[in-house]
Amino acid sequence: SCLAECEETGCVGDQCFRHCNFPSDGVLVDGPWYMKEPLYLKWKQWECESDCRYACMTDREKEREERGEEPIKYHGKWPFKRVLGIQEPASVAFSALNLAMHLHGWLSFVNLLYYNLPLNQDKKAYYEFASLCHVYAILAMNSWFWSIVFHTREVDLTESLDYSSAVALLGYSLILSILRSFNVRDEAARVMVAAPFLAFFTTHILYLNFYNLDYGWNVKVCAIMGVAQLLVWAIWAGVTRHPSRWKLWTVVFGSGLAMLLEIYDFPPHYGVFDAHSLWHGTTVPLTFLWWSFIRDDAEIRTLDFIKKI
Repeated sequence: SCLAECEETGCVGDQCFRHCNFPSDGVLVDGPWYMKEPLYLKWKQWECESDCRYACMTDREKEREERGEEPIKYHGKWPFKRVLGIQEPASVAFSALNLAMHLHGWLSFVNLLYYNLPLNQDKKAYYEFASLCHVYAILAMNSWFWSIVFHTREVDLTESLDYSSAVALLGYSLILSILRSFNVRDEAARVMVAAPFLAFFTTHILYLNFYNLDYGWNVKVCAIMGVAQLLVWAIWAGVTRHPSRWKLWTVVFGSGLAMLLEIYDFPPHYGVFDAHSLWHGTTVPLTFLWWSFIRDDAEIRTLDFIKKI
């Protein structure tokens, strides 16, 4: 009823949206009402219908709060408060921090490899997994970039890009964990190990984008990939004598505990901090520690190789 009233009048209570084109006689003029949008709002794609939904949601939540009732979800989403037009400000902020951590980690990794460690005659790094880490960094930064965009404004396109990027990152992370844990250095062997995983992940992404965006199935696939790579790293950290294995243990257990925030969902505190945003927040220090482990691994293996030479 609130939405119906907003569509007719352009107002929710005392709040009206001037950029909606509502005629006084109820007859639409110059096209549908939701097409009338000023340029300063088009960049973030907030249209009249979204503004009506948001205003009705906040209006209903005020009534529920006055009656002492808990928040509920609207269209599958918790009632977040917009900040500067951003739909989920906490998730956007923590996603940006994760992107910054990956960028910093990758740049420090590159600086270590090519400016602080010996290089071979071809001016390439001795670390056998350097190229794999470069690809991982690109996929990670891509995933967190689209996470920022998706949590800023959720539409079909940003949703697909965010989900697809997350699946690609998780899938590649699983491949990386297997190749590093089993010390697979031969290129042909790497292709044989990665090929079936790449085929499955690609098929899953195509399925989500072109057949059915099944949320439940996607959650199961991502959870299995996440748990699998944590188990691989945990087992390897338990049997290896790597000097920096404590960092890997911390990342594994920290990531496992952080996943509980995805299971234990709760409404946002102050309309900003929900379980999903806090999960993004916990991965920031874990990302810093993860890249620290990669740098240690590169330095240790390079120096060991030089000693053998």
